[in-house]
Amino acid sequence: MALTRFGFIVTGKGLSPVVNRQVMRSSAFEMIVVGISAPEDGPEAARALLKDGVQLIELCGGFGPKGAHAVLEAVAGAVPVGSVGYGPESIDALYRLFAT
Repeated sequence: MALTRFGFIVTGKGLSPVVNRQVMRSSAFEMIVVGISAPEDGPEAARALLKDGVQLIELCGGFGPKGAHAVLEAVAGAVPVGSVGYGPESIDALYRLFAT
């Protein structure tokens, strides 16, 4: 079985899965990107992607381990769930980006 439908969930202030949803398609592949405002909204977004027939879900780095775990529980093993991570070489840059 080839991967033909992929889901990606990104978090960002003010994003809504109803409004912030994009689809990229080719004749052989489709990626659905859904924006949510907080990791706590991830399980619901993931269940919606399952209904859309995605075969794999990737989470942005903003989910962290706790948010990723909640999504894993929500999909109950129906599809693989991965999470973007940053290596130690990016820690200082991330700190500068998110320092308030």
